[in-house]
Parts: sequence; structure tokens; C-alpha cells
Amino acid sequence: MADKAKEAFKQRIREMTRRSGGRSLPEIVERLRAYLPGWKACFQLAQTPRVFRELDEWIRHRLRAVQLKHWRRGTTMYRELKAMGASETDARQVAANSRRGWRNSRFLLNRAMPVAYFDRLGVPRLS
Repeated sequence: MADKAKEAFKQRIREMTRRSGGRSLPEIVERLRAYLPGWKACFQLAQTPRVFRELDEWIRHRLRAVQLKHWRRGTTMYRELKAMGASETDARQVAANSRRGWRNSRFLLNRAMPVAYFDRLGVPRLS
């Protein structure tokens, strides 16, 4: 897959998942549901499963960051993560670094918001 096509895809996803857009996570998922299958159909002949898997991970990473931005405060993050079933230490670490949304959305949130969480929301997969 060409780097130019990947960058255009990422830019389009960045526009859809802006953290300051004022849209809820289900609204963002609806937009992704309209865009991702068409993009996948264009590039389905490309024999690049690793690239699709990496793009899937990147999209979920962005969605986790959006969710953290919506929660805004450490106390809200802690409460919501505990309600989602996160451990005490994970919820506390994420809440303590509440202003580091992109960094927090990488490792600790993978346990509280796994791939199955996004499957339930209806986020389409590329891989």
C-alpha cells in the first residue's frame, strides 16, 4: 500500500475523530461505519494484513483518547474506568495523568477498553 494513500486515510480519520469536535463516541463510530468499509473495499486486493492491523490499532487508540477527553477530569476518569471494570491501580494511574490523553490511551486503557468493547460499539475492522 502506498504511503500517500495511508497518510490520506489517517488524515481523514483524524478529521473524524477530533477530540474537540463535540461529538459523542457513538456519533464518531457512525461516521467511521460509513467511511471504513468503502476504504477497505478500495484496498482489499492489497496483500497487506499487517498494515490493516496497524491501522485498526491506531483507530482504536484515537477512540480511547477521544473517550478520555470526554471524561475531562481525573475524578470522572477514575469513576468511569472503575465502572467499566478496570483495576484500582489502572484507574488511579490514568486519573493521575488526566492531561496526558494520548499517552494514557495506549497501554492501561487497553485492559478497560479492549477490542471487544469497540466491537460492541460497532467500529468496523479493517483486518
